[in-house]
Amino acid sequence: MESEFEKKRTRLFVILSGIFITNALLAEIIGVKIFSGETTIGVAPAQIGILGFKMDFNLTAGVLIWPVVFITTDLINEYFGKPGVKRISYLTAVLIAYAFLIIFMAIELPPAPWWGNLQNEDGSTYNMDQAFSRILGQGQRIIIGSLTAFIVGQLVDVFVFQKLRSTTGGKRLWLRATGSTLVSQLVDSFVVLFIAFYGVFPTQQIFAIAITNYIYKFTIAILLTPLVYLGHSIIDNYLGKEHAHRISEEAAQQSKGFL
Repeated sequence: MESEFEKKRTRLFVILSGIFITNALLAEIIGVKIFSGETTIGVAPAQIGILGFKMDFNLTAGVLIWPVVFITTDLINEYFGKPGVKRISYLTAVLIAYAFLIIFMAIELPPAPWWGNLQNEDGSTYNMDQAFSRILGQGQRIIIGSLTAFIVGQLVDVFVFQKLRSTTGGKRLWLRATGSTLVSQLVDSFVVLFIAFYGVFPTQQIFAIAITNYIYKFTIAILLTPLVYLGHSIIDNYLGKEHAHRISEEAAQQSKGFL
């Protein structure tokens, strides 16, 4: 018969997995919108000179909720190790691919005659079907790049996280949580852009965009450190500190190697 602790452990994995999958999927879908980071906080465009390009912090809307994915990854990493992170990451990648397949099928459906041209309050018209296709119909290279970067980034994250944990003997939570995110997102930032835009934009411009995006992710990773501690505290109290420490040690033992 399953013990109360095992029930709590299973419940914890289900909750963390649900949060992870929901936010990863939403980030991919809303990521088609590019917004101005400077305008959002009411400052002038940064105009940072990088590799000959003047770069502003124009970011995908997905960055709004990717921090939730970062934190959830660290928590799954801590208590369920590489097996847990791999399991949920592969499942999420499959579900994201499935979501885009359904979206593309929906795009190909013939629109109702009245839905094609709708009228604004000012009397102007717009093509709702075209808008639907433009907003949700991401290019195949972007989707492939995003999924590849997601999987590679997750594998790098769990590898660095467990290496740092092994080096520090389970101490310095801030180091393994923040350090693993900083390294994995460096990889993610470059992989997704090179797969999606190599041959479309100059290589220097791709590097410049990646560096700008990484500066944002670097900053967010540092700012999230207190929330990582909060998450660990909540889970330790939920499972019981002794149980939480034991499964954390078990997770570390199961997480040797990259793959």
